[in-house]
Order: sequence, then C-alpha cells, then structure tokens
Amino acid sequence: MVFQDPHACLNPKMSISEAIADPLLIHHIANKGEAREYCRQLLEQVGLSPAEKYQNRLPHELSGGEQQRVAIARALALKPKVLICDESVSMLDAEIQSEILTLLKKLQIQLGLSILFITHDLSVASGFCHRIIVLDNGKIVEEGLGKELLDKPRTSITKKLVAACPRLP
Repeated sequence: MVFQDPHACLNPKMSISEAIADPLLIHHIANKGEAREYCRQLLEQVGLSPAEKYQNRLPHELSGGEQQRVAIARALALKPKVLICDESVSMLDAEIQSEILTLLKKLQIQLGLSILFITHDLSVASGFCHRIIVLDNGKIVEEGLGKELLDKPRTSITKKLVAACPRLP
C-alpha cells in the first residue's frame, strides 16, 4: 500500500534502506545483506539513483516526491500482485504528481501489477486509470472510462467530483 503522506508512514529514525528492507527481514525473506542489495535495486527502479546517494538518508532529508518513491519501493519489496495507492499523489505538486504517475504506469507494465488507485481527483484518475468506479457511502454508483465520466456524469456525486476538477480550456 502507498499512502497519501509518505512522511507520516516512514519511521523518522530508520534510514531509507532500513525502511525498505524491514518487510523482507520481518517475513524472513532475506538476510541483511540480501535485503540491502535488493533495497538498492528497488531504489534504482523507482528513480532514486544512484541508490547509494539515498539509502543511508533519513526520511526528513528527502523531498515529498522522493519520500513517495521510497514508499513505493517499500510497497514493492514483497513483490505484490496488487498495489493499493490511497490518495498517493494528492500531496504532491502537479509536476511531481505527473512523475509519480508515470513511474506507477511504468512499474505496472514492468512488474505486471494491478493498481487500485483511490482518489477524489477525477481528472487524475481519468488520465491514469483504465476504469473508474465512483463510490457514494461505500456503494458503487457509477463506473466507466474516465472520459465518459468527465464528459457525461450521471450521478450527483460524480457531477460534484467533475465540478471540482481543474479543467484546461
């Protein structure tokens, strides 16, 4: 799972490599040496290169976008089939959002990942997701392709979400 606020979900006393390696060690998947090497590979894979520049740093020494990349690397450490991204780009500025979304698309293809992307921003969802499902009080009220939902919203909640989307002329 990749959360909205990476700073809040990274232990401030653990180095980046310790944070990424932690699930591997907890589940006895790797020893410390193997975990450290795999951590370097994951850092490179998420665009934190060279890994040696990042692995011994603490979370507060990284930008928000770099922290989010660390959170993604940690989420990938156990080789999941599904990655859950809960508002994972909402705290980032537009340029970094775009970089993270591009990274997620690349990882989705490279690793054969399914991504459940939770967001209130239909404009982001429509450009990133294959299919969009709109929930209201925990129930599915509308689903379809992003362009369809943006152009012809049917339910009141979808209309509100579309109205809240920044739209370019």
